[in-house]
Amino acid sequence: MGGNMTENTDSGHAYWKANLNLIAICLVIWFVASFGFGLLLRPALSGIAVGGSDLGFWFAQQGSIWVFLGLIFFYAIRMNAIDKKFGVEE
Repeated sequence: MGGNMTENTDSGHAYWKANLNLIAICLVIWFVASFGFGLLLRPALSGIAVGGSDLGFWFAQQGSIWVFLGLIFFYAIRMNAIDKKFGVEE
């Protein structure tokens, strides 16, 4: 019985590690899209026109929001796969 409890603990740690890795990836992508493209790289993106304004301005005003919405769907799909992998799906 002790071995089963160890397996459950190891499985739980692996599940949360996969979850936290996914969260970290999503946060890095969101940071790059919002802070990186919208603020830090805005001068470099100023020559690229999107919707009547430059790409840096677009990322600061709309692009980071679209990236965030895409990340929500990406996270949900990946978490469903992780849940199935570890047998904790709904």
